[in-house]
Amino acid sequence: MVLIAAAVCTKNGKVILSRQFVEMTKARIEGLLAAFPKLMTAGKQHTYVETDSVRYVYQPMEKLYMLLITTKASNILEDLETLRLFSKVIPEYSHSLDEKEIVENAFNLIFAFDEIVALGYRESVNLAQIKTFVEMDSHEEKVYQAVRQTQEREARQKMREKAKELQRQRMEATKRGGPSMGGMGGRSGGFSSDSFGSSGISTGMGSGSGAPSIEMETKHMSSSSKPAIKPVSRNALKLGGKSKDVDSFVDQLKSEGEKIANLAPAVPAGSAGAAASASAAAKAKISADIHTESVHLKMEDKLVVRLGRDGGVQQFELSGLLTLRITDENLGRIKVKLANNDTQGIQLQTHPNVDKELFKTRAMIGLKNPAKPFPLNTDVGVLKWRFITQDESAIPLTINCWPSDNGEGGCDVNIEYELETQHLELQDVVIVIPLPLNVQPSVAEYDGTYNYDARKHVLQWHIPIIDAENKSGSMEFSCSASIPSDFFPLQVSFVSKTPYAAISALDVVQVDTDSSVKYSSETILFVEKYEIV
Repeated sequence: MVLIAAAVCTKNGKVILSRQFVEMTKARIEGLLAAFPKLMTAGKQHTYVETDSVRYVYQPMEKLYMLLITTKASNILEDLETLRLFSKVIPEYSHSLDEKEIVENAFNLIFAFDEIVALGYRESVNLAQIKTFVEMDSHEEKVYQAVRQTQEREARQKMREKAKELQRQRMEATKRGGPSMGGMGGRSGGFSSDSFGSSGISTGMGSGSGAPSIEMETKHMSSSSKPAIKPVSRNALKLGGKSKDVDSFVDQLKSEGEKIANLAPAVPAGSAGAAASASAAAKAKISADIHTESVHLKMEDKLVVRLGRDGGVQQFELSGLLTLRITDENLGRIKVKLANNDTQGIQLQTHPNVDKELFKTRAMIGLKNPAKPFPLNTDVGVLKWRFITQDESAIPLTINCWPSDNGEGGCDVNIEYELETQHLELQDVVIVIPLPLNVQPSVAEYDGTYNYDARKHVLQWHIPIIDAENKSGSMEFSCSASIPSDFFPLQVSFVSKTPYAAISALDVVQVDTDSSVKYSSETILFVEKYEIV
């Protein structure tokens, strides 16, 4: 059977909820649903009605109809069985069969509908399985939450012990008659209101992070402060407040030298979204490791590549952007010297406010009006580039997927990769291979690691690094009940600290004196889409 749509409507023909399982326009589905009430025969009870193109299979539920729209070629007995399952699902998520309840629980009903039908075909599931799938109950998530809560309890206990120790030391110093805690190895003034805001102490009461901290990096009390010790507010050591940001809380513990295990959950991956998710996570990881100065340059290269399974470039597009970020107002009037060693014909374009003649003649980025500074505390795009080609020599990484019939109703699949652009070092490479439904692969040989996602029907092949010393690798696996086209399209993702475009920063100088300015830079190459179709 091919199920076109499932809908819940009133007996007057008003549509409350509709879920389409095949691609169709909004006007088409609205027309089909609007035609249903007109086909009903007054005074007669039926289970279906037909038109020239589709069949409506329905079941009354108090003041509503559960309606399925199928093709006329579908099996009516299977249609009725599917209809009964849909009718059982609705009371599970809607307390009463009225319009208000259906609307309030629309998303849960849509999720349940998607578990029953996929791409127009009925899935082999029962009501109990549907409830389990929709709940998405994860044992791994529960374990993660339990471990995280245990860590938080242990951290709070350690902070209480530290707080008690500091309080005891302060009381001993007071008993000795000292005006402050100046003789305690640089911890003076840690609880003085004069240095509270400037000493870097964060207690979680006044800051937005909400993360308790007893960091003691403080400045010495100023000579103008009163010698008498001011009474300390008890709220200054309030460590039991609720945290607004658990990650900030854990980061603070790390800064104090505590060893906290990294329990961040893995990046979710799907057949088409796995590569993009992995690439985004790797990109964020690289950016987080960069130390930035008051002048920071960032060069981003983005790739969109589509290759044919039998060879040939269907699409290759490189786009890049150079951004400048300045955080010191004294360094706003600067120029950036660049080196352009491109030999492939990359097209460059400067920002309208950038002096184009200066860039053409001296390869320098500077404003048209040298008296004006660059904007502060914002990423300013000053140069962008683009490169489009169908030359196979431009491909940084080639993937050869070779599925062959094994004579037993299945396929043996050989996949190999090879780095073509030798100067690149690709990190966190993920190759996502689609698989037939409910068919588990048998992997014989592989480089790197792999993961089979049974729910999303994909095989994820992970290679940590591909460079000139580790430029090729392969994987072999077999699948039953499959044909060669089942393993396409392949999705690929990676990141690299080495840019594809041969553009680099040489120096940053001040406009008036041409003296060099200390700056930081980062370069990253990442994939927006890289597929073999």
